[in-house]
Amino acid sequence: MQWPCTDPRPDRSADAAGRHRIAVLALPGVPPFELGIPSRVFGSVLDDGGRPLYEVTVCTADGAPVLSDAGFTVQPAAGPEALAAADTVIVPPTHAMPELGRGGPLPPEVTAAIAGIRPGTRLVSICTGSYVLAAAGLLDGRPATTHWNLAPEFRRAYPRVKVDEEVLFVDDGDVLTSAGVAAGVDLCLHMIRRDHGAAAANRAARMCVVPPWRDGGQAQYIDRPVPEPTVATTTATRAWALEHLCEPLSLNRLAEHARMSLRSFTRRFRDEVGMTPVQWLTAQRLELAKQLLETTDLSIDLVAHRSGFGSANSLRAHMRAAFGVSPAAYRRTFHPNDLLEAGA
Repeated sequence: MQWPCTDPRPDRSADAAGRHRIAVLALPGVPPFELGIPSRVFGSVLDDGGRPLYEVTVCTADGAPVLSDAGFTVQPAAGPEALAAADTVIVPPTHAMPELGRGGPLPPEVTAAIAGIRPGTRLVSICTGSYVLAAAGLLDGRPATTHWNLAPEFRRAYPRVKVDEEVLFVDDGDVLTSAGVAAGVDLCLHMIRRDHGAAAANRAARMCVVPPWRDGGQAQYIDRPVPEPTVATTTATRAWALEHLCEPLSLNRLAEHARMSLRSFTRRFRDEVGMTPVQWLTAQRLELAKQLLETTDLSIDLVAHRSGFGSANSLRAHMRAAFGVSPAAYRRTFHPNDLLEAGA
């Protein structure tokens, strides 16, 4: 089944209170932590009047309780009818269906429940929840990710899926997949940012006491030892760079601030962050530019200057490459004044 991709700010249906309906499918052997991520993260998103913007319902394929992998029973609030009514369906992992690792079929009740999901519903998996979507044929021909340690098995079981184990999450429009555990938090925050903008996502992140933004393309796993206390790190230089994003920040300048050689700084930075200094700087500048576009009426030229891109043309090129939209289009989507003018 292939459903058309949605735009960055989908016009989705909602319940009577105007909330976006999320159904979380709890399967036997579900880990409690991953099961609780959607309720915790999306439950932190409120409008200006303090009203929740999302309604999160935990359901099972047949409405019956399921045993978690922690040994206690999960009593669902609903059955498959919640999947049929949802605007977004999230599938956490299951540790009780080993046959999925061999490309085996889903249990009949799960197949029937998934078949009842409306076309166009946003589908999301956390960690090995991707196996469930893949077994249902919903990832065929699409890019996706899963836990890095299981990627070879996943690739053998579902050869039609374009799996990439090097990223935290993959956003393919109406189908989104994340890597293990904490990457599920990153994906939920990304979805909030997509639905309601960076300011809403940042508020939710602060409520959950987690980092507000990690790029989906960031490496999900880096095999490295914890640095000894006596080993120089790039932490202080990264914090300093965030306060000087509007300035020219060459590799030489960053290395000088860290009191390292250029070669040592580049190597240490990559080991600690999982990307090059240039990639990291670009990502931080894009995040700042998005916040300025959402929360200020600065001209595109001034936004480009304050975020360190130098010119509107440079900012435009970077935003189109990263997000597929121009700064002006992004502002029309997420700026409060523009939303009011559009009747949002």
